[in-house]
Amino acid sequence: MDLSADTCRLDRRRAAIIAAARHLFVEQGYEHTTLAEIVRRAGGSLATVYKLFGNKDGLLEAVIRENVASGETLVRDAAAARLPPAATLRRIAEGLHERFLEPEVIALVRIVIARSISEPQFARQFFERTANQTRDAIAALFTQWRSDGVAMNGTPQFLAEMFMGLFVSDLQTQAISHGAAIRVQSERLHDRTDFFLVAARMGEPQPAPCPVCNPGCERPAASATGL
Repeated sequence: MDLSADTCRLDRRRAAIIAAARHLFVEQGYEHTTLAEIVRRAGGSLATVYKLFGNKDGLLEAVIRENVASGETLVRDAAAARLPPAATLRRIAEGLHERFLEPEVIALVRIVIARSISEPQFARQFFERTANQTRDAIAALFTQWRSDGVAMNGTPQFLAEMFMGLFVSDLQTQAISHGAAIRVQSERLHDRTDFFLVAARMGEPQPAPCPVCNPGCERPAASATGL
């Protein structure tokens, strides 16, 4: 018996089921989609769906995690480029903004918001396993920069929360407004990212102590000489 071939077939079947479920959930809504419809589009059997995902809720969770949880990977890839902190954060901002505002992601978040009314635990798990994982990856990046001596105004956890707010608020607004909100333009994203960098004082040089004042003075040394 070739176990590796069976595993590959099961992985392909899992991917096909997730893809079919994602399209149907977005096209006609979670509540109006049945597992039988998903199986008809993906192939396979209901037994396979139950084996892989447990039930319809488990399938929805798999769809959401596959679509949204890639933010953590995006952060790691940006960090691997080893650019200066400001450039790294701009790259992450552009990537997360594009990823979070994809129509399918917005549609899936809309489903989560609707289900959170009757299933608050489902919504909590969604944020713990998606947006919060991305936030933790960004916090780890800030922590590394701080240990490397990069100046920053705030703790890594606080800065990660503020940085994530640049995208999560737009995602929630677009999901709730059903397109009525103004589409966020790239120029506005750049302005908001630059505002964050200024507020966080990322990479700002530490002022040299004044040679003629008390030790707590942070006035640049050149000013004491009149230069």
